[in-house]
Amino acid sequence: MTEIEVKIRIDNPEKITDKLLALGAELAKDRHWEENTLYDFPSQALYNQKRALRLRTENKKAYLTFKGPPQKSRKFKIREEYETEVKNGKQMKKILKELGFIPTFQYKKYRTTYRIKKCKICLDETSIGNFLELEGEQSQIVRIAMSLGFVKKEFIKLDYIQLIKNESGG
Repeated sequence: MTEIEVKIRIDNPEKITDKLLALGAELAKDRHWEENTLYDFPSQALYNQKRALRLRTENKKAYLTFKGPPQKSRKFKIREEYETEVKNGKQMKKILKELGFIPTFQYKKYRTTYRIKKCKICLDETSIGNFLELEGEQSQIVRIAMSLGFVKKEFIKLDYIQLIKNESGG
């Protein structure tokens, strides 16, 4: 599946929530805590190829996600993404270790998910601030962002790993 998304830095999640609901957004998933761990080989082969392997845990659920290298785009982050729910996150960590993967980066956040038609809209509360993440077709992303009062120059293509590293100077 091809993932198309952007992030937008926001100051006031409550205000954005009100605007989303006024646009007809439906709550898809209540606010919840997520822990995201990236895995790679000691050689950093995935990182060097701009690929990612992530294990996300939220409550008792876990999801293993592979992300391919980003495609060329000026305003959007576009990449292949494959994700599956994992029944036992602890066992998945052991499997990854046995396959030679090591945890290379971890970040945590609160996330609330909404939907407008086929567009997934996430309000993320992270250690570096609050973000709106829009995922769907490019035209729909632009339309929703503009309806919320944002312009394309506010679009962020970076992922949370890049944003956190930039913020910490590393």
